Amino acid sequence: MAKEPTVPKDIASLSFEDALKELEAIVKQLEQGQVKLDDAINSYERGALLKHHCEQKLAEAKMKVEKIVFSADGTVSSQPSDLS
Repeated sequence: MAKEPTVPKDIASLSFEDALKELEAIVKQLEQGQVKLDDAINSYERGALLKHHCEQKLAEAKMKVEKIVFSADGTVSSQPSDLS
């Protein structure tokens, strides 16, 4: 099982939209291939952390919108959460 990366505070404080925007900028920069190797490696590592942060934010949002339901026969399903 892979170890969860430790997300730096500056990334953890970003909204989903801001993290995605920065991730897109990193991808564009790397695709252009005009970055020195060390800078590219650092950008790639930051991009991986941004991606993980975005995935966490999406999972949190999904959990707020869905709730897991266990029926009497033991089956598991999900249904919209009562967000009232």
